Amino acid sequence: MARSTHSVARKKRKKKILRAAKGYFGGRKNLYRTAKDAVEKGWEHAYRDRKKKKRNFRRLWITRINAAARQNDISYSRFMNGLQRAGIELDRKALADLAIRSPDTFASLAERAKSALSN
Repeated sequence: MARSTHSVARKKRKKKILRAAKGYFGGRKNLYRTAKDAVEKGWEHAYRDRKKKKRNFRRLWITRINAAARQNDISYSRFMNGLQRAGIELDRKALADLAIRSPDTFASLAERAKSALSN
């Protein structure tokens, strides 16, 4: 029986790693073991930071909404509570966009939130 080798699969696996390491500096781009370590670490960071990106954007939106709400003499938490009581269902991404692009619309939302809180 002929001896079986894994040369095709091995080459494919190595080529995949070295292709992913393209653009890295020094031996990280052309030495297999070093490239494998660098690529795997890069994939770990990419996986982790895809989750982190969502958190960071939510923090940014909340900061922008808070700044715009305080310009309209209301705190962030009271603003969000007022919107909920008024039955306005806008997500934080849309509210942050309104706060930056059309402050007049945001000001009217702030007034509606204030009136909903006073009732």
